[in-house]
Amino acid sequence: MTEVKRKVFGQMPQEEGGGVVEKFILKSDSVKVEILSLGCIIAALETKGRDGEFSDVVLGFDTLEGYTRKHPYFGAIVGRVANRIANGRFAVNGKEYQLFLNNGPNSLHGGARGFDKVLWSPQVLQNGVCFFRLSPDGEEGYPGDLKVWVTYTLSGGELAINYRAQTSKTTPINLTNHAYFNLAGQGSQDIYDHEISVEADSSLPVDDTKIPTGGWCGARGSVEAVLRMSFCGYRGTALPGQE
Repeated sequence: MTEVKRKVFGQMPQEEGGGVVEKFILKSDSVKVEILSLGCIIAALETKGRDGEFSDVVLGFDTLEGYTRKHPYFGAIVGRVANRIANGRFAVNGKEYQLFLNNGPNSLHGGARGFDKVLWSPQVLQNGVCFFRLSPDGEEGYPGDLKVWVTYTLSGGELAINYRAQTSKTTPINLTNHAYFNLAGQGSQDIYDHEISVEADSSLPVDDTKIPTGGWCGARGSVEAVLRMSFCGYRGTALPGQE
């Protein structure tokens, strides 16, 4: 059985609209997750380790201030389009659209004010919470009124995220959650010695601006990689250099 609670987490600065940010706490016997109405952010995810003790395995901030300042999309929903659009341009039905460039020559994660930076309207469910927002036609250069629902549900040890979108015009959309993980838990060292294995037949090479080159690289068996993240295990009120 999942317990669902809601509480006030803080208030946005006046220049950001001054709205109230809520925190939703989903808790089962083995998992506890905290989700904000700002950007549908997963602020904390606690789960039991081998020792049976709970530990927070995602990066985030303890206060709203950290999320209102520049940060690398900790735990947020990013969109309309996650990742990069080359030169911030795309064409639909013969019409070309120009997006805001916020990552060198490209548009990244929805532009200057993507889904991670806005307040969503929450609805509490029996075992989770559903967030909704309307992205108006022309927002960040994208066509069409876009209705988006992001639903988090917790069932036992499984946290599920469901994305649903409905648009009035043909538009690109590619939603994802941008959580950073340190499976050793909060307060542990970096993850330079963590390894992952990806079952893949090929990989997609990118150029210097992280745009796919258009070719494929073959891979035999699994692709093993060592995770590299200089701020893994970080939790506080500001990123290094922002104090």
